[in-house]
Amino acid sequence: MLALAPCAYAGTEVYIGVSPALEGKRDALAMANFHPSRPQNPADLALAETFREIIRADLLYSRYFEIKEDPLSPANLNNSKESLAWWKGLAGHLITGRAQDSGTVWTFTAALYDLSTGKKITEKFYQGEKRALRRAAHMFSDDVTLKLTGKPGIAHSKLAFANNSTGRKEIWMADYDGENLTKLTSDNSINLLPRWSTDAMRIYYTTYRWGNPDMFEIDLKAGKIKPFTTFQGLNIPGGFSPDGMTMVMTLSRGEDPGIYTLNVVTRKVKKLLKNFGVSSSPTWSPDGKQVAFVSDRSGNPQLYVLEVETGKTRKLTRLNWCDSPSWSPSGQWIVFSGRETPKEKFNIFITDITGSQIRRLTVGAGDNEDPSWSPDGRFVAFTTTRRGKREIFVMDGDGSAPHPLVEELKGNSFTPNWSP
Repeated sequence: MLALAPCAYAGTEVYIGVSPALEGKRDALAMANFHPSRPQNPADLALAETFREIIRADLLYSRYFEIKEDPLSPANLNNSKESLAWWKGLAGHLITGRAQDSGTVWTFTAALYDLSTGKKITEKFYQGEKRALRRAAHMFSDDVTLKLTGKPGIAHSKLAFANNSTGRKEIWMADYDGENLTKLTSDNSINLLPRWSTDAMRIYYTTYRWGNPDMFEIDLKAGKIKPFTTFQGLNIPGGFSPDGMTMVMTLSRGEDPGIYTLNVVTRKVKKLLKNFGVSSSPTWSPDGKQVAFVSDRSGNPQLYVLEVETGKTRKLTRLNWCDSPSWSPSGQWIVFSGRETPKEKFNIFITDITGSQIRRLTVGAGDNEDPSWSPDGRFVAFTTTRRGKREIFVMDGDGSAPHPLVEELKGNSFTPNWSP
C-alpha cells in the first residue's frame, strides 16, 4: 500500500493500492534474441527484431518485470537444456521467438519457459497481414503478463479520443502505447466523448453531424458508422453495464440534462434521477449496481453516487467544481477532474466511494481533465495543456510518470476513453 498525503480539505490520509511492480522489486524476465525462420534472411531477421522490440516495450511498460538480455545468448526455439541453463542464474523465466516474412503475410512463434524446471509454460503461433503485426505482439505480451502475474495485461488495449487536427473534431484511435494512430470518422463536424462497448468492437460518440448532438455508433469490425440515438437535445454516452446490455447516458430531451439508462436491444430509455438539477457524466461501477455522476443540485457541479436499485444518492465532493468521473475497475476509486477554488486550473483527483478520502493527482501543470482508467486500474489517461496545446497524457494511478500518448499528432485532443 502506498501512503499518500491528505489534501488540505480532507480529514484522513489517503491510501491507494498500488502493485509492488509500480513501487518495488520487479521479477527478472529474460528475453533471448528472436531469430529468423530462414537463417540469414534479412526480411525474417528484421521482422523478428520488430516483434522483440514491441514485446520488450510492452513488458517494460507494465512495470511488472526487469528485462534481462544478452546479444550473445544461445537460446532459440530449439532450446537445449544447456541453452536454458545459460539463463538460469539471471532470471526465473525466458522468452524466445522466431519470425518469417513472406511479403503480404508473416508468421511468428513465441514461447515462455520456466527456467527453474526447464519446462515450456506456453507457446503461441500467430499469422497475419502487416497491419496485425503489433496486435499479435501485444497479445503475446499480455499472455506473458497473465501467466506470470495472474493479472490481465493492457498491451492490446486501445484509446479512443477526439482531435481537431483536420480543422474539425473527429474521433481517433491509438494503441495503448500511442502507435497505430487511426482517424475513425470524417464527419466534418464536432465529434466528442467516445465510449467503448464491453467487447471493444464498437465505439459510441456524440456528433453534431446532423445539427443536433446525436449519438453515433462505430462498428470497428464492419468498418461502418451509423446513428444510434437521435433524441432531441443532448445524446451523450456514459458507458455500459458489465453485461453490455444497458448504456448509461446523458439526455436532455428538451429539458435540463439528466441521467438515463438505455436498453441497447429495445432502445427503451429510463430516467434514473428526478428533480435533481442538471446532471451529466455518468459512469457505471464495475458491479453495475451504482452510477457515479455530476450534478449542480447543491450549486456548483459536484460528484454523486446513485444506487440503481434503491434510487438513493450520496454526495462525495465539496469542491468548487467537479466533472468527468471514471470508476476504477476495482470499484474502490473514482477519478475525476475538478478544482478547489475558482482561480485554480482543473486538475485530476481521485476519491474513494465514501468521499472521505480525496487526493489530487496533478499539480501545477496546466488544465487536466477527462480522466479514464486503464482496464487493469493501474494507469489513467487524461487531457492536459501543460505543454501549451491540449494533449492526451497517461500517468500511473498515483499520479506519477505522466507522459504523452502520441507525439506526432497535430491540433488539440479531447475526451480520451480507454478500451476494455
